[in-house]
Amino acid sequence: MKVERKLRQQALAIFRAALAAADPGAAIRRHVRMRDGVLLAGRTRYPLRAIRKIHVVGAGKAGAAMAQAIEKLGLPASQRGASLVNVKDGHTGKAARSASKWIEFHECGHPVPDERGVRGAQRIAEIASGAGKDDLVICLVSGGASALLPLPAPPVTLSEKQEVTRLLLASGADIHEINTVRKHISLIKGGQLARMAYPAQVLSLILSDVIGDDLDVIGSGLTAPDASTFSSAKAVFEKYSLLDRVPPSAGHRLVAGMRGEIRETPKIGDPAFARTQNLIIGSNRLAVEAAAAHARELGFRTMILSTSVEGETRDVARMHAAIVREIARYGRPLAPPACVISGGETTVTLRGPGLGGRNQEFVLAAAVDIAGLDRTIVLSGGTDGTDGPTDAAGAIADGQTLARDPDAREYLAANDSYHYFEKLDDLLITGPTNTNVMDVHVVLVGARA
Repeated sequence: MKVERKLRQQALAIFRAALAAADPGAAIRRHVRMRDGVLLAGRTRYPLRAIRKIHVVGAGKAGAAMAQAIEKLGLPASQRGASLVNVKDGHTGKAARSASKWIEFHECGHPVPDERGVRGAQRIAEIASGAGKDDLVICLVSGGASALLPLPAPPVTLSEKQEVTRLLLASGADIHEINTVRKHISLIKGGQLARMAYPAQVLSLILSDVIGDDLDVIGSGLTAPDASTFSSAKAVFEKYSLLDRVPPSAGHRLVAGMRGEIRETPKIGDPAFARTQNLIIGSNRLAVEAAAAHARELGFRTMILSTSVEGETRDVARMHAAIVREIARYGRPLAPPACVISGGETTVTLRGPGLGGRNQEFVLAAAVDIAGLDRTIVLSGGTDGTDGPTDAAGAIADGQTLARDPDAREYLAANDSYHYFEKLDDLLITGPTNTNVMDVHVVLVGARA
């Protein structure tokens, strides 16, 4: 058990390296700076002499930390315009709260949107719509932005949008599919925020929490051309047999849009994007690469399996467990001591009444398949510090986990991974990290005795 304890500590250190790389303040500092009266963002220059007011809006779990970094740029007080960023409850951070003198934080519900989110979204829409052609709107986007910026399009109400969100989450729909629907029952998503702000300049600083870093999917593409349509949104309902279960208003809006009775979300070439820059400042890839670098420093032969992992959580976990068994028994594709890291975002199809999240379920499913193996560790955690509707970021297990509690299969069948790992004190608790670049999976196989 002494070896397993050390491996657990190393797995946690590797995960913390991923979190450090996803720090939103550091991400902004890498990509945005002030120099000689010019705001530099990526390769674009924004001379302050040509800007009347700078407004800051946005939404996401990293919103407070991103806003704090913007304030530290030292933009002139005379040019600071209206500002509001919607953040998840408890994700403002003490440092950000104490430092914020300009940008206002508005806490609201996630993952199911609430009335506070609507009020914040309405104010953000007002700020964007009120910006003039000589203004700059900085939009801060990070994981959770879709749920944190609800502005339901009539006749859809907030309660009906909440029901749509619940049904999609429970169905196993992936984030691309969920956001396709969200964009078409919203007044602000799918590039519509950029449309509101036009002809002002728009600079969107984006922490990606989706596989492939698709701009029209991250945060439901607030300021990006939308590749999806009313028709593709309706197809998501059909795929998961939800047309007869979602509130009628949602289905009616999609049908009206397909008939051309409602204006489509803006596409590539729309004037709304003529003065818009979308800049990705952080992603799962960067976090996973940092984790891999730290694993190598600890002496592990290390492989990044993928940063595009998706699919049913249990299936993905079993695949990772199979790699662990192959390493432990045959020394391939890596000889121990070995570390395999992957990133992405899996989905859970709910079958039971238990409590958990995709990372906890990942570890529980993998624990079943590595049972009895010595010197093996599986860790999975959400970089936002929250896994499903729980206070855990994920969990950690080893080859002896089932020996400590053999009821793992029963808990897995009930989707009750939280209570299983809670009993064993094996939950991964980080608290809010104020970032979000999807999930990181770490598997370790220690050196042979």
